[in-house]
Amino acid sequence: MHATVRSVIETAPAEDVCILDTEASPEHLSRGTARYADGLLAVVEPYFKSLETGRRMAALANDLGLERVSLVANKIRDERDLAAVTEFAAQHRLELAGVIPFDDQLSGAERAGVAPLDFDPDSPAVEAIGKLGRDFVGTR
Repeated sequence: MHATVRSVIETAPAEDVCILDTEASPEHLSRGTARYADGLLAVVEPYFKSLETGRRMAALANDLGLERVSLVANKIRDERDLAAVTEFAAQHRLELAGVIPFDDQLSGAERAGVAPLDFDPDSPAVEAIGKLGRDFVGTR
């Protein structure tokens, strides 16, 4: 699987954008997949274990030479959740690239077996993900 992903990324034209949603594991980084990436977005939730895992993934990505490494705050329900992530990011000098709110529509899409974009393209999470993609790609 990793060899296939590497070959897809390696052969994509430089002007193309390829976004990979990889497993929550450092394996794809340690197997060299990241060598072909311009950046890494580590998706974290506002809980210590998730934040610490995101920090470790960011450190590994930086060690492997990725220039753009950022956190994405996911499933944010309120200001306390957002504060937990922003304070952690600041404390560890990590960029916060975007915030995805908690959104019941994502659960609905999962139950229906369809992509969130197809289920409810105007849901808060889908709109936030679109903004994140435009912002992140726009800065490459």
